[in-house]
Amino acid sequence: MEITRFAPSPTGLLHLGHAFAALFAAQQAELSGGRFLLRMEDIDQTRSKKEYEDCIYEDMQWLDLRWELPVRRQSEHFADYLSAMERLKTLGLLYPCFCTRKEIQAEIARAGAAPHGPEGAVYPGTCKRLSTDEAEAKMHSGKDYALRLDMEKLMALITTPLMWEDVKKGEFIADPRPMGDVVLARKDTPTSYHLAVVVDDAAQNITLITRGEDLLFATHLHRVLQHTLGLPVPKWLHHELITDENGVRLAKRDNARALKTLREAGWTSSRVRDFLNIP
Repeated sequence: MEITRFAPSPTGLLHLGHAFAALFAAQQAELSGGRFLLRMEDIDQTRSKKEYEDCIYEDMQWLDLRWELPVRRQSEHFADYLSAMERLKTLGLLYPCFCTRKEIQAEIARAGAAPHGPEGAVYPGTCKRLSTDEAEAKMHSGKDYALRLDMEKLMALITTPLMWEDVKKGEFIADPRPMGDVVLARKDTPTSYHLAVVVDDAAQNITLITRGEDLLFATHLHRVLQHTLGLPVPKWLHHELITDENGVRLAKRDNARALKTLREAGWTSSRVRDFLNIP
């Protein structure tokens, strides 16, 4: 009996790619006689809008999906993420980074080259070289900063290989080092996607995480964070992505394929399921 979830961000309209993700997760729960949950990933308080959240509920009802209540909303659980951050801080795994995107790009340009990970150029570690006094002085000055994960220190704590399983692709050894020192929080936001999703999945007792194969690289990091925070380990199932006629992954700005647009154009939920080849 698998517990699955669909976790959209209410920062825009859902499109056909979201429909596939939601239907796929619900299908996996149904096939096992399990449970299907919904989560609102609304940590971005600037871009998250109630109108988008309401439309998500409308779209999912139109798709004939049913989910358990209450819906977990990330904005209501910042204390959970702060607790996880404190655990990582106690282990000495976090450091403040004061670099802007422009400064990071300039540093990479000066170096002439930079290692590239799954999300592009890897952070060059500029602020990791700051002394404790220098970092504290910058923080006390009110300068904006992010909290980065010291990947080298994190992996030094892993004494034996950590395995994780994708139902279709098999077993992997967790190795998030290609991602570099990722951001886990910012000055005014106590979490990022990577930390929040790990905490949320544990809180909701998710046993099977279904999501697009574009996030397979992130699972390496999530598995290591689960280990470090003492959280349960689910299984994963990374599915194919829905793309447009040019092979480009659908995005929220593509209103032509938004579910609301299709619904208003006369599409039915059955037509969506047929189009996505999900019974």
